[in-house]
Amino acid sequence: MNIGGRCIGDKESPLVVVEIGINHGGSLDLAKSMVNAAFKAGAECIKHQTHFVEDEMTEEAKSIFPPNADISIWDVMLQCSLSRDEEISLKNHTENLGMIYLSTPFSRSAADFLFDIGVKAFKIGSGEADNLPLIRHIVEFQKPIILSTGMQSIQSLHKSVDIINNSGVDYALLECTNLYPSPAEIVSLQGINELRNAFPNALIGFSDHSIGSEMALAAIAMGSCIIERHFTDSRYRSGPDILCSMDPTELRYIIDRSKEIHIARNNKKFRSSAEESVYKFARASVVADKDLIAGSVITEEDIWVRRPGSGPIAAMDYYKLIGKTLKNDKKFNDFIDWSDIEE
Repeated sequence: MNIGGRCIGDKESPLVVVEIGINHGGSLDLAKSMVNAAFKAGAECIKHQTHFVEDEMTEEAKSIFPPNADISIWDVMLQCSLSRDEEISLKNHTENLGMIYLSTPFSRSAADFLFDIGVKAFKIGSGEADNLPLIRHIVEFQKPIILSTGMQSIQSLHKSVDIINNSGVDYALLECTNLYPSPAEIVSLQGINELRNAFPNALIGFSDHSIGSEMALAAIAMGSCIIERHFTDSRYRSGPDILCSMDPTELRYIIDRSKEIHIARNNKKFRSSAEESVYKFARASVVADKDLIAGSVITEEDIWVRRPGSGPIAAMDYYKLIGKTLKNDKKFNDFIDWSDIEE
């Protein structure tokens, strides 16, 4: 997958998608400040949420209260959304800093708007993971898609993934738990493997709503090539997603550690050249365990293994010497050499 020139895949360092979402509370200035803070922390990709409330919801939403807010979902999104002109300004600001700008459309008009302003890919949130009409609408734009899969089972995802897969666009599926924050008791790292096994054409990632960096880094160790987390420039701000958001320090930490974990995850099991100096003293060599005279038939009571490993016969070859005849005298703790053994 390639988004805005950034290659994403198993052979690339994980892409950390920094979601400012609605943490700006509807303030363009604060949104830009958060983008600046993310940029200084090393971010490559900013994700927003595009809410056009009138096309996104019905009046019924005014009576629905999310568990992480004390006002209706209608009012939350009305207060926290940016206007079209403001979002264009935010996108330009992000891209002028050299970062990728993504946003999640929550309606058909939001998807059309994002296509019109030239986003490089579409992020579809968990709430729309089974919204087949919207997904079918978005794939027509023929841009890469990142789909979060919270609140879904493998079985319920098949219809949505089939639409994306049949469209021919590159796509990624993110394991996700939609509780803000998500405790470990309901986070599914195993879901990463289940998604990979069920949908072999998809890249797999992890959308993290837990507190702390542990789950995100564990997901990278399990092969996630995309990590998405909410972000704020300060945890002292208020908002429904602030509690599960990372700040600049944590973002920098996740970016740095993700690169290290990616490298280590792809290293095969072998003894590296850097370990050779350690290997020489850490391993043991075969030595005489008492004074021995030439002509002795070696028993297990005659020899043992001790550090360092610079001797000619390694501990792994100890049993090859049992029953052999010694050609030369040996003092206690002398190395045994193959030249000391009769053929």
